[in-house]
Amino acid sequence: MLTLLNESIKLQSDLITLAPLQIEHQHDLAAAVEDGKLWELWFTSVPTGDGVLKYIETALQEQAHMKSIPFAVIDNKTQKAIGSTRYCNIDRNNRRLEIGYTWYAASYQKTSVNTQAKLLLLTHAFEQLGVIAVEFRTNWHNHVSRQAISRLGAKQDGVLRNHIIMADGTLRDTVIFSITDQEWPAVKKNLEYKLSRYT
Repeated sequence: MLTLLNESIKLQSDLITLAPLQIEHQHDLAAAVEDGKLWELWFTSVPTGDGVLKYIETALQEQAHMKSIPFAVIDNKTQKAIGSTRYCNIDRNNRRLEIGYTWYAASYQKTSVNTQAKLLLLTHAFEQLGVIAVEFRTNWHNHVSRQAISRLGAKQDGVLRNHIIMADGTLRDTVIFSITDQEWPAVKKNLEYKLSRYT
């Protein structure tokens, strides 16, 4: 049972802070999605600038039902929200959860931000919450995401065919990856090594 899971989790590294997602992050996140027009990637679920408020409200509703814990990703230097991520598909009894709904403004992609965020989330999940596995899920066609998840050290478990009916009616095949608690020490060491290589 995940007994330490709560909505006030705040995680921080030298560059970013993962703060509880709030309505007040609306304007920063609207600017973040405009940076790269992220909603144009048909295989992701990033909101439009006008859709950010509804996106946040939906995330907070899920949090109220303990289905997820959403975060705003804050740039420590500017104190602005540059993206979002969350714990989701929380299975308290089986001590599993997923890290998903992750997106960043285009100008922060291909930097150390995602690696730092994942290290924070994974460390908290395995070392504070005591999970036995963390899942990652992505669209079969999102090759960038699949490669990024593999680089974290996650292993592919399989593909759920015709898993989700997308907003435009297309059918999504979902690729599932995971990291287990036995694998975590080596994955953590690798992530820390990757971060040490950033200049």
